[in-house]
Amino acid sequence: MGKKHYSQAINCYTRAINQKALSDTETSILFSNRAHVNLLLGNYGRALSDSEEAIKLSPTNVKAFYRAAKASLSLSKLVEAKAFSEKGLAQNPDNEELKKLNKQINLQISEFQQREVQVSQALKTAKDLVSAIEERGLKIGKALFQELTGLKKPILDKDCILHWPVLLLYAEVMSSDFIEDFCETDMFSAHLDLISFLTHFSDQKITKIGEKMIAEPLPWDKENAYTRDAIELYYEAGSGVCLSKKEIISNFLQGTVASHLDTFGDDETDAVKSSPKNMSSVGNNRSKWVKVNERRTLHAVLAESNLVIPGIPGL
Repeated sequence: MGKKHYSQAINCYTRAINQKALSDTETSILFSNRAHVNLLLGNYGRALSDSEEAIKLSPTNVKAFYRAAKASLSLSKLVEAKAFSEKGLAQNPDNEELKKLNKQINLQISEFQQREVQVSQALKTAKDLVSAIEERGLKIGKALFQELTGLKKPILDKDCILHWPVLLLYAEVMSSDFIEDFCETDMFSAHLDLISFLTHFSDQKITKIGEKMIAEPLPWDKENAYTRDAIELYYEAGSGVCLSKKEIISNFLQGTVASHLDTFGDDETDAVKSSPKNMSSVGNNRSKWVKVNERRTLHAVLAESNLVIPGIPGL
């Protein structure tokens, strides 16, 4: 008679069950039928309960097994759904609806297991990163440049060497360069030379004077101030508050399949309660700019006691 009569159907089945005048087999059918209507209404918890009652009363009620499996699947109870579908198929191996449902359940279980493996790997990667950062005595603060860099994060290679994304900011002209893979053992000079070379041949007009190639200023460099020799690097010291181990892991999980996690195991909980010294605040938080010798490595600069890395290095 249509959906508008579903509630009336449930009421009728309930009244019939409450009469307690029928056999177990007949009452099992009533529970199974009420489970069917609850499934149609999206009342999956009630549908599962009714299906289980039907099975108790008649362990050969194949429809009850089917509806129990379907309700369990809708509640994301995959193990229970698989058990119900297989018990139903044991009663009736040729039941096409049950076979189709069992296939669907197995597919979801497979997808769930694959996702769990991916989540586990993402969490391990994040934890390994934090361990490497702790071993180096580095301090991580709140990310400041995500509008320019997105969710880029450091990578720990197979030799346990960190590769950082590094942002170079030219504040006067509101421009920047982004180095996606800056190995911690590299000196700044190597990357500045490379940036200069790339800019030389991509953005600038080249003029030959005798045997020397001269690059004209960049379009936005009106005063020809941004030449390779004129570039100086600075980092901001005494700025920012260090994040806890748990907060850093959470940040490293952003953009991964494990981004939904809010707990990472007992060891992380303990670490939050007793943060190591290198995760505390820096000095008196009086900000100042410190010049960087471009012959130093990235690691040497990031390990400075007065530097809190704002998510990723920005200079």
